[in-house]
Amino acid sequence: MSYEHVKSLRQNQTKAERLLWVQLRARRTGGVRFRRQHALGPFILDFYCHAAKLAIEIDGDSHDLQIEYDERRTDWLKRFGIDVMRFANRDVLENLEGVVRMIEERVLLANPSPNPSQGEGDLL
Repeated sequence: MSYEHVKSLRQNQTKAERLLWVQLRARRTGGVRFRRQHALGPFILDFYCHAAKLAIEIDGDSHDLQIEYDERRTDWLKRFGIDVMRFANRDVLENLEGVVRMIEERVLLANPSPNPSQGEGDLL
């Protein structure tokens, strides 16, 4: 996986990914920092928060064609203590506020440090 591939994914986000990224970048989900199109091990995550050990995946129409891949990725992440939240494009487009609220609740459950920007190092 190359930097160019990750860069391309960032430049070609879906509408749902762009809308959610505006909310995550503004730290409207518990004040923690999220990264977009973050490479972690052999995978690229739509969004990742190191402080909360949380990956956010937005599933588009092609998701049905990659269920096995997604399950393999989720299993790999769970081995490192990383939770995965999945949302359909439609959920983000039709209920962005509710999606953000669910992410914020999950972040608060993780009880990140008082300064979430600390400890932002890569897992691998």
